[in-house]
Amino acid sequence: MRILHTSDWHIGRSFHGHSTLDALREVLRDLVRQVEQNGVDLVVVSGDVFDSATPAAGAYTLLTDVLHGIREAGAQVVVTSGNHDSAARLGFQSRFLGAAGVHVITDPLTVGEPLTFHDAHGPVHVYPVPYLEPALVRHLWPEAEIRTQEQAMRHAMSLISADRAERGGRSIVMAHCFAAGVEPTQGVEREIRQDLRQGSLDVVPLGDLAGHDYVALGHIHGRATLADGIRYSGAPLHYSFGEADKPRGAWILDLDADGIASVEWTDLPVPRRLAVLRGTLDELLSDPRFDEHTDDWVCAVLTDAVPQPEPMRRLQKRFPHCATIQSDPEQVDTGPERSYRDRVGRGRPDPQVVDDFLAFVRAGDGASDAERGLVADVVSAHRAEESA
Repeated sequence: MRILHTSDWHIGRSFHGHSTLDALREVLRDLVRQVEQNGVDLVVVSGDVFDSATPAAGAYTLLTDVLHGIREAGAQVVVTSGNHDSAARLGFQSRFLGAAGVHVITDPLTVGEPLTFHDAHGPVHVYPVPYLEPALVRHLWPEAEIRTQEQAMRHAMSLISADRAERGGRSIVMAHCFAAGVEPTQGVEREIRQDLRQGSLDVVPLGDLAGHDYVALGHIHGRATLADGIRYSGAPLHYSFGEADKPRGAWILDLDADGIASVEWTDLPVPRRLAVLRGTLDELLSDPRFDEHTDDWVCAVLTDAVPQPEPMRRLQKRFPHCATIQSDPEQVDTGPERSYRDRVGRGRPDPQVVDDFLAFVRAGDGASDAERGLVADVVSAHRAEESA
């Protein structure tokens, strides 16, 4: 049996205010083509099919087209819900879809009940685990203490292991969670990075996921191999500049009579590359080394000490797809640290106070000659008014 592992489609997500629907359609169309060309028997989608609990109509149309394409290519599909999905909406009409070879699993109470497929070597049991939010599932299993996602996943895996012990045979687990061993540099989701900083992230130990031929994970947007047979496929499209250097694709695994015979990565197209460009505004607008990025999505990191006028409008003349700007002025040594009292202390001339303030907020650059003239005029006018 040949299985394709994908996840985190996030249909409907925007990219810095731009729709990604057409780009994702192109990528998933290529995924369907690879299903057909590689003779894939089963496609597993491990959560976050949609980006929102209330997808727009166009998101449903795209999902319908892709699922229909996979079935036309000759493969069956198993889909689970992720933390971005509405389980109720995604699972609507799941019984009828299952009869058509599209198995959508969103009900936590089905955990431990496999979908069984057959090849020349016998049965392959696929155990789908929808995203388990502890507050929403703990009442379903009152016999277990479920206060964290780690505990929820541990209980779910215990149900799966018990069922597999009775059935025997080869087994595949699908889950949407943060598993131990994923590094932040491997492309973690925005909300996961926030949880990491706050120290509130539920991490599922790899030991809780072990014991099966393959564990198809979702939730992380960069591909990752955590252990033999435990992998993330990542998202099929780049959804942030932090993912710019992460490959996009899916895992294709072959099962023989003994389990996993091989696992290979297959690339998916990147409709538009992402580039993070750093320099002063003048450098980004004129330096030839940036010529190769004129058609990319661009994140411009400006190192100017002074904010520049209309940077987005000017950048988009050279980079039509400049999506966002960040300011990161080069740090300049301004000498010994001085207190606020030292900067504005009694006896310091008003123009000097202004110059010191500008040097502080501009990381070393004080007022220009033109600005000094303007300050002098204002101070002079103010003194004349006070004298009058």
